[in-house]
Amino acid sequence: LGITYDQRNALVVGIAMGFAVIPNIYSIAEDAVFSVPRGLTLGSLALGATPWQTLTRVVILTASPGIFSALMIGMGRAVGETMIVLMATGNTPIMDFNIFSGMRTLSANIAVELPEAPHHGTLYRTLFLGAMVLFMLTFFINTFAEILRQRLRERYKLT
Repeated sequence: LGITYDQRNALVVGIAMGFAVIPNIYSIAEDAVFSVPRGLTLGSLALGATPWQTLTRVVILTASPGIFSALMIGMGRAVGETMIVLMATGNTPIMDFNIFSGMRTLSANIAVELPEAPHHGTLYRTLFLGAMVLFMLTFFINTFAEILRQRLRERYKLT
């Protein structure tokens, strides 16, 4: 097909991160779904809802704060993962928008460059600036996710 690719590329990282993150998301989301009171499900079925309607309109909506939390924990793990990305992408500092080429994330860049950066030099301070940017981004995303989770909890709480 004429597509150039590296053996270690972003597609490999995506698959590896899927294997690393999906079990956590599944486990937490499963706990959220099974924590929906059985009486709520049985009441919906007794009122004439089909099992599919009960699942989509009662169980999933009631468990939505827990499912959202599971997704955010999984995304947080994926963003913060350093070594899987570093090993699976071939530690390529040059990045383009091709999924078949290597890459390096900000956290992996900090892990690789910081031990060799001269103390109090420009690279050292730039790496700390990158760490601060990563921290602030994570802080704002987590704050937004917590606000959204609280709104979901208020909207679909059991009364």
